[in-house]
Amino acid sequence: MEQSISLGARNNAWLYALFAVCAVLAIGGSLMAGSDDSGWRWLHYLTKPMATLLLLVAVLRNIGSSSGAYGMAVVIGLAFAAAGDFFLMLPGDYFLGGLVCFLLTHCAYIWALTRDSRFAADKGVFALFAVIGFVVIAGLWSSLPAGMRVPVVIYALALAAMAAQAISRDRQVAVGAPRKSATRAAALGGLFFMVSDTLLAYGRFRWNIPYNAIWVLGTYYTAQWLFARSTEGKTHAR
Repeated sequence: MEQSISLGARNNAWLYALFAVCAVLAIGGSLMAGSDDSGWRWLHYLTKPMATLLLLVAVLRNIGSSSGAYGMAVVIGLAFAAAGDFFLMLPGDYFLGGLVCFLLTHCAYIWALTRDSRFAADKGVFALFAVIGFVVIAGLWSSLPAGMRVPVVIYALALAAMAAQAISRDRQVAVGAPRKSATRAAALGGLFFMVSDTLLAYGRFRWNIPYNAIWVLGTYYTAQWLFARSTEGKTHAR
């Protein structure tokens, strides 16, 4: 597995390099844009979804010979994420559209993570993430518009379930096992995604977080890169 992941990374090295450039430019464009017609804003518009689509292409290049059903589910998740990127960066308030797209991303990732592992196999992990989800929602509740409360709760539950399943799956695989690197990458991806979305929600509805784009997009792109890398093995279910 280690050899398979290394080979996949080498085959996609140029895509990962382009992804890193686009991710940095997307963050920089968001930070430096002072208005919607700023040139920096257009740089953000171009590079934010492009970074996600580059990861999608990298995963597609792995599917034929390696990750099968798992990889295709990650591709679907990345496609919905790219659509979510588009909605969240548009002028105007398209937050709900972005929320739905990323909800579908998490559903796709849950599907991927249950191709070779039973859902909620580790009850302790799921209980922990249920508590974390409750704390996150409780901290936001008074700041959420009434119309956003139900969508945010549904989204938070799906996000917590995805992260919990990623960690539960990893905990079922012994250290040194052939697919451990892949399951660990997905587990870390789930954690980074939860951090990113929590920061996004609190930055939008509750706090003014300095340099928010660095923290939100930095953790988001790390999460997506880790999920892409988790497909670079030959032991996933087909």
